Amino acid sequence: MSGQTYSVIRKQIVKAKNMAHARMVAEGYNDYPGQVLHDDCKIIESDIEEIWDEEEQEAEIVLNSNEAKAEDQSIFLRSENRRLAKSVEKNKNIKDEAVYAIYEAAYSAFSSVDTAPIKSPIIKHLPGAPETAVAVFADWQLGKITPDYSSEVLAERIEIYTQKLLEITEIQRKHHPVKNLHVWLLGDIVEGEEIFPGQSHLIDSGLYRQVGINGPAILMKFFDTVLQHFEHIHVTGVIGNHGAVGGRGRKQHDPETNMDRLLYKSMEIFYKEGRKEPRITFNIPDGRGERHWYAIDTIGSYNSLLIHGDQMPAPGQYHGYYKRAMGWKDGAIPEDFEDIFMGHYHQQFKMTIGSSILRVSGSPESYNTYAQEYFSSMSRPCQHLMFVHPENGVTCEYSIWLDGV
Repeated sequence: MSGQTYSVIRKQIVKAKNMAHARMVAEGYNDYPGQVLHDDCKIIESDIEEIWDEEEQEAEIVLNSNEAKAEDQSIFLRSENRRLAKSVEKNKNIKDEAVYAIYEAAYSAFSSVDTAPIKSPIIKHLPGAPETAVAVFADWQLGKITPDYSSEVLAERIEIYTQKLLEITEIQRKHHPVKNLHVWLLGDIVEGEEIFPGQSHLIDSGLYRQVGINGPAILMKFFDTVLQHFEHIHVTGVIGNHGAVGGRGRKQHDPETNMDRLLYKSMEIFYKEGRKEPRITFNIPDGRGERHWYAIDTIGSYNSLLIHGDQMPAPGQYHGYYKRAMGWKDGAIPEDFEDIFMGHYHQQFKMTIGSSILRVSGSPESYNTYAQEYFSSMSRPCQHLMFVHPENGVTCEYSIWLDGV
């Protein structure tokens, strides 16, 4: 069956006291204060073609002849229901198109990777309680360009971090066992494409390459290396604001949709289903319809709240940090935790809040003209490293400088 479809697009500018009143004025209710300042209506006509089976066509003809029976109406309504369901599914697929593209990219990237198992290390057993190393990664913003930062520079700096991690771990092992490694991914690992106006001029790669090619390559190189030096790796990943998709219309997407999470999840699938590597495990909070913005990681009796940090005010506003942290500890977050670790602000610092320590991670990024101009701030590229005793908590921590020093 062929016919015409008409799309009615109406744009109104309404002056009212609040959003609720504006909506009622726009819909024609005269008893609400406000006025319509501009009203423009546009109708777009287009051809459509629907394929119905023979029975449905006959029912439509009967309906048009005003001789419809209940059975004819039922057939026609069933066909309309199928047509509308197809339309809904089509629109849903359009919204999910970016996510599907990244999955295809990840599949292509992983299909050529050697999936041979990685040999377990032989770690000398020393007396004393074993401690756990904690590698903290935050605000890579893979794909971002500054005068001295790019995807290639990031890859080089994570290699520097990896070597320093192993060197410091060997120093620690001269005194006590260090068998396991926890990796905390604190978000903004990817840069996104529509986070702020003009961003397209400040990236060297889109989401396809960030999440499907370059991101997996850097993370796989790191994971494959540390698996040769630790008995077990546990990865916990939370999302950042730069992982969001959709630009100004991002609120139309499922809140669960985030490119940081997709990158983490692709790594989990690769090591679980591809490599079938039992010595690396993942905790990536997810679930349809929610952001799932935090995670708790536990090492022995020590546990830390992990967030990206876009929930927090700018550095230096102690009262704002105190209010958030104490509210979360008082029950807003139901799980127990001692400390908090976050990123987002690209500069490392820590503060004591009650009995907790709140730590903020640096970033591998270095020279940033925006931070220079508007915040009078410039930080050396660094990422954090800690060692945690199962009963005593954090025993020591390091700032790993990534600018060649």
